Amino acid sequence: MALRACGFIVFRRLASCPPPPDNIQYLLLQTSYGQHHWTPPKGEDDLTTALRETKEEAGFSAEDLQVMEGFLKELHYEVRGRPKEVLYWLAELRDPGTEVTLSNEHQSYRWVRLDDACTLAQHKDMQDTLRAAHRYLEAQQ
Repeated sequence: MALRACGFIVFRRLASCPPPPDNIQYLLLQTSYGQHHWTPPKGEDDLTTALRETKEEAGFSAEDLQVMEGFLKELHYEVRGRPKEVLYWLAELRDPGTEVTLSNEHQSYRWVRLDDACTLAQHKDMQDTLRAAHRYLEAQQ
């Protein structure tokens, strides 16, 4: 049986320059375990879990986020020889100044533009998901 996780690709729009869509930044968290990889916040099961895990891992509550209707990506990969699937919704941080509060599962965070997010994410499936989220946001402009 596959492991399952769910989370949010959290983004914020900066009011200052540069103009859209370059004013979009994505939140990536660096794990405090394993190879200290960078990932969006995620948890075990469904949208409720994604909200809980985002609150637990980054300090953002459901009230802090606007979930974008029409965007859901499913990733499949292996973790320690076991299949894993992860569902990601896209959510905008309502107040771009809201502070990130990390859990003990992560040691650092960064707000970064798409190119830097893809560099940090390293895994092609995550990079493709970030690019798909960005294309989705560009189409909404």
